[in-house]
Amino acid sequence: MSIIRRPWGDSLLSDFFAPEDRFFSGDSRVAVNVKETDKNYEVEVAAPGFKKEDFSIEVNNGVLTISGEKKTENKKEDGRYTHREFGYTSFTRSFNLPAGTSHSDVQAKYDGGILKLSIAKKEETSKARKTISIG
Repeated sequence: MSIIRRPWGDSLLSDFFAPEDRFFSGDSRVAVNVKETDKNYEVEVAAPGFKKEDFSIEVNNGVLTISGEKKTENKKEDGRYTHREFGYTSFTRSFNLPAGTSHSDVQAKYDGGILKLSIAKKEETSKARKTISIG
């Protein structure tokens, strides 16, 4: 019999408290791409199988939160035989928006399993010299 070293400790319970929540990370995380352009930031969230109604997008105190929740129930009855399956999938991702973004100008579109968000950058104020008259 050989001894197997566990990277998170010697106890079997340590597997349940492992860093990075390794048991659930594959199901509760969605892939996200973030790209900066001259005029905006673009965020793409891979969420196939969801509908537009399954998403919630919110900006609060400079934090963009994207969440999705999908519930399914399949029921098949055939005479005396009943087969039911329930499914539940959810995720939440939050991002601190950089300074210089327009929190009021966030647009979202869902197409082909990809949720696309566009967050506009604020127009820079002109640094040209301006004389202000006193009235």
